[in-house]
Amino acid sequence: MSTYVGRFVVVGPEVGAYRVSSRSFPNREITAREDALTVGPTADAPETDNPYVSYNCLRIVDTPTGQTAAFGNGSHVDPIAEKLERGYPARDALAESLLALDYEKDDYNTPRIAATIGDDGEALIGTVRKDALLVEPVDEPTLVATYEKNAPEPIEFSADTAAAAASESYGLEFEHAVCAAGVARTDDGFETAIENGD
Repeated sequence: MSTYVGRFVVVGPEVGAYRVSSRSFPNREITAREDALTVGPTADAPETDNPYVSYNCLRIVDTPTGQTAAFGNGSHVDPIAEKLERGYPARDALAESLLALDYEKDDYNTPRIAATIGDDGEALIGTVRKDALLVEPVDEPTLVATYEKNAPEPIEFSADTAAAAASESYGLEFEHAVCAAGVARTDDGFETAIENGD
């Protein structure tokens, strides 16, 4: 029995994924830009002025201590990444950005969710809901979603590469998969992958 949990992140500590699940805006895909993976409408998508449809969902940034991957379900990914670049600890970058942008003011009070993976092995997951701000360290695969599962919880997740993370998150038994991004820490830095369900 599958359920609709909306958008979600899974974080490893070595790998992570972000999946778009949507009943309202299924005509979206993830594209790779120079410094980010970006969610946006497909060529055949109906026009919308919804501010939550297009955003950078994953960025790899250079920080004073190395590289960090930041990913999540909206425009808060950019300020998280910018704070990391300026030397903020990942916990502070997540907490301050989630708190500043707050949950989405839509019909569902949709939570914002995000995660970071540092090249030092530190991984964090966070969410801001109407009733809470949670930022937690991760030492096993952990999921947080916008609906139903809107507090971090352990999940079975076996991916060990970016491509496997994108594919496995896309294939999880939650309804209305649209597209997914994967990220993994390797000896040569971070790798990313996209699954658009083609």
